Amino acid sequence: MLFSQMDETQRPGWPGAIHSLLRVITGALFIQHGVQKLFGLLVSAHQTWNGPPPVFSQFWFAGVLEVFGGILIVLGLFTRPVAFLLSGEMAVAYFQAHLPRNFWPVLNGGENVVLFCFVFLYLFVTGAGPYSVDALLRTRRQPRTVTGSRPLSHERQMT
Repeated sequence: MLFSQMDETQRPGWPGAIHSLLRVITGALFIQHGVQKLFGLLVSAHQTWNGPPPVFSQFWFAGVLEVFGGILIVLGLFTRPVAFLLSGEMAVAYFQAHLPRNFWPVLNGGENVVLFCFVFLYLFVTGAGPYSVDALLRTRRQPRTVTGSRPLSHERQMT
């Protein structure tokens, strides 16, 4: 049977696992951009690094958001607010640095910026996924029933 023909009962863990994998990989890739900005690491041989940006400059804030926001995205901690901030950062980066060069992202070097923007927007809307610190904290906050078990999801919605 083709994977696309399977229903949720035949592949129960895949959507959540892939959602979480998208979050982790995106955050890990994003951290690399911040590390380049703040520390000059992972810079290619043909790039020059003139030292860290001035503290509290726009470039410094971008680096800080990319490193620490990326770490929070990888962990899946405070995912929605962090993803909202990072999506906004990427929108600003695109309109300030890339759009003036050319309208088309493939010609202005902004493909990754656009992709980051919309993946973070997706994470803002959908949350971190099941394999995250957010999910772990959410399950710990759920009220327990008399028997000590957690109520089923449809029971929580009815109360």
